[in-house]
Formats: sequence, structure tokens, C-alpha cells
Amino acid sequence: MHSRPNPIDRITMMSIRVMIVDDHPVVRQGLSTFLNGFDDFELVAEAINGKEALRLVPDVKPDVILMDMFLPDTTGIQLTKAIREQYPTIQIVILTSSKDDAQVQSALQAGAIGYMHKNVSVHDMVNIIRLASDGKPALTPEATQSLINLSLQPDNPAPQYNLTEREQTILKLLVDGLTNQEIADKIFVSRSTVKNYVSTILSKLGVQSRIEAVRLAVEQSLVD
Repeated sequence: MHSRPNPIDRITMMSIRVMIVDDHPVVRQGLSTFLNGFDDFELVAEAINGKEALRLVPDVKPDVILMDMFLPDTTGIQLTKAIREQYPTIQIVILTSSKDDAQVQSALQAGAIGYMHKNVSVHDMVNIIRLASDGKPALTPEATQSLINLSLQPDNPAPQYNLTEREQTILKLLVDGLTNQEIADKIFVSRSTVKNYVSTILSKLGVQSRIEAVRLAVEQSLVD
């Protein structure tokens, strides 16, 4: 008499094609080693930034993308939007070390089906990838708690955008009309770093452009 297989630990008939998008070599190596340990996972590509990811996706046709929240040329949220608009059948799971509650909501609103912290257990990661492949929402307990935290906030509170001090500084400089290069010169960082900050600010504010960000900042007095 044969025992019935556990549906959580089942091996699929066809491999789940997985792509990694992360600029940290150690993270990519760790994920690659992890994926190669399972018969139903097939690592089809690795990308170190958004531009490379967009170039590879149509060729390798992944089922699931494991994507870092912050990349050198964009954010995971912005890249998720771009990929989901072009390839709606590809499922995206955001990877992060951040514990920002609002980022979980932003990632899901952008089209991600899953969200997990990089310290997730092997068991949870396996289940999240398999659930994502089946088109089912997949969150770590920490991500679920973040959504609960947001839901428990009072009705109609003043919007909480959770901007860091540096993001508030950059938003103020955007309101003042400075370009990315001018902001970079003023706060002594690279232009690409400012670009990443601006992308994160747009995501947190829920807007699509610098003009909308400035308008929102003025209307809601988000900066002095």
C-alpha cells in the first residue's frame, strides 16, 4: 500500500523555470545552489540589474522570477511593473532584507505574487516558489504580519509614506526643482544613487513621475 504524497512537498511533472535578479554575487550563488538541489526547479537565467533582466526575460521565459527589492538601476517594484505589463503570465517574488511594512503592499500592488525576506527558511522558500508558479499568493510570515500591521491602522489616517530622512531630503530638493545631478552634487552621492532614491520615493508615494511627486509633496506638506 502506497502512502499519499504530501501536496506541499510534491514534485511537479514539469520543472518550474526560475530566474534570479539580484546584483549581489553571494546571494545569486546561494539561490543557485538552493535551486539546483530540487528536481522540480530549473534555474534558467541570472541578471544583475533591471536592464539585463528585461533583455533576458523574452529569451528564457521564466515561470517565476526571484527579484531583489533594490537593484543598481531600478527598484524591484518598478521592474515588477515593467515585466508584468509585458509578460503577465510570469510570476514575481520580491526578495528583501528590509522590514518596511509599506514595501510589502507596494510590491503586491505592482504585481508581485510573493514577498519574502532573505533569511527565509528553505522549507518556506520552496513552498513560496511552488505557490507562485501555480499563481497563488505566497508570503513569508513576516510579510503577512506587515500587511496585518497596515490593516490595523486607523480608518482614513493621514497618509504614512514611511520616507527615510534621506528620502525626505531628496524629495525636498525635487520640490526645489533640482535635477538628479544637482541633487547628487549637493548631498555628495552618485547620480545613479539619486536615481534609485527617486524611484523608491515614487513607489512609496504611489506616483509615476517626479511632477506628481512634487505636487503630492506640496499638497500634503510632506516637506518643509
